[in-house]
Amino acid sequence: MSINTVRHEYKITKSDREKLNAHRSFLVWFTGLSGSGKSTLANLVEVELHKRNISTFSLDGDNIRQGINKDLSFAPEDRTENIRRIAEISHLLVEAGVVTLAAFVSPYIKDRENIKNIVGNENFVEIYINTSLEECERRDVKGLYKKARAGEIKNMTGVSAPYEAPVNPDLEIVTDHQSIETSVQTILDFIIQKLK
Repeated sequence: MSINTVRHEYKITKSDREKLNAHRSFLVWFTGLSGSGKSTLANLVEVELHKRNISTFSLDGDNIRQGINKDLSFAPEDRTENIRRIAEISHLLVEAGVVTLAAFVSPYIKDRENIKNIVGNENFVEIYINTSLEECERRDVKGLYKKARAGEIKNMTGVSAPYEAPVNPDLEIVTDHQSIETSVQTILDFIIQKLK
């Protein structure tokens, strides 16, 4: 923190915004390999929450890297900074009373622990989209695995860079043999009971 800044305290609080929205706000963090279904599930869950008049916003890895984080590479230190910035943005959205859905590979346990430190443990829900590497490669929605196997992409999580699976996620969704509809309903049920 800069020694030349002073935190300004505003009169309207997170609690005031939650009361206005008539629901709690928190961060729902979807983690898993590229192609696991994180963004697809977050998007579908957000649609269902919106139908229920829940104030939401989604953050997605590709979208963020095209804007605020376009200066970052996929080297380990830049991955850490990528997640730190997203956590700070998420914190602001949660303070604004918004249920924030974030879909990011976020391969390192230490980085996901840092998200909890930034947004607060009570405001953090970790959902592990557990899809096997084989299934992610079979889907290869963006063609990234093919490029990684050909040596065209360096630091590809699951291929040439590690993915550290959550040890104790709040919710684990194994998508290999489960329908999207079932996955969405499981996540939705979990989130709705936390909104009260």
